[in-house]
Amino acid sequence: MTTTNTAPIKWAQRSDSLYITIALQDVKNETIDLSDKELKFKGESGGKSYEVNIEFFKSVDSKDSTYKVLPRSVQMHVMKEKPKEDEEEEEEFWTRLLKDKTLEKNQVKIDWDRYVDEDEEKEGFDTSALEGGSGMGGMPGMGGPGGPGGMGGMPGMEGMGGMPGMGGMGGMPGMEGMGGMPGMGGPGGMDMAALMKQMGGMEGMGGGMGGMGGMGGGEDDDDDDDDDDDDLPDLEETPETK
Repeated sequence: MTTTNTAPIKWAQRSDSLYITIALQDVKNETIDLSDKELKFKGESGGKSYEVNIEFFKSVDSKDSTYKVLPRSVQMHVMKEKPKEDEEEEEEFWTRLLKDKTLEKNQVKIDWDRYVDEDEEKEGFDTSALEGGSGMGGMPGMGGPGGPGGMGGMPGMEGMGGMPGMGGMGGMPGMEGMGGMPGMGGPGGMDMAALMKQMGGMEGMGGGMGGMGGMGGGEDDDDDDDDDDDDLPDLEETPETK
């Protein structure tokens, strides 16, 4: 028969809530049942079984309470029941956690790290450790509120292509065979298909002036010299003087 041990409890309070810690490490297979009057817990830690069965000193609000299993403990933020509208009673500090005084002496300790005196209360508990925790009562297993959604993109900015490339520069006269300088590509995000359409018919323009070079030079000059020689008249022979 498996022996079940009583789990140690620490607690602190504010005028509107309780902070309860079940001081067990690496809890597994836990079950937590919180009602407006009682708290029941079962779980395993260090190969042993533990449980908690307590009745609160006053009623609590189980639906707005949360808990989270942490590596070193199980922590709970339990909301006190709010006074009804027709009641003059205000939220106040409890004189103890449990209805049973004897059980409280044997099982419950003050959480001095979170304790404040009623006259010194300035703010509620720091519940950052319980972010993403589960709800107790009502709909179980409800996690904490999600973070804010990301900012959507600005409308109308989708698919903005880059600036079309600049055509190449024509070749310099007299420099045969040298093509023009290649076009400068536009910024990133360019639609290449659209760019090719824009540049349609522009291929071959680079170096457009090329091929016109070589004027006044090359083999054609030799041919012109030969033609000029053919057009010169023959020299007449000078008669010898007797």
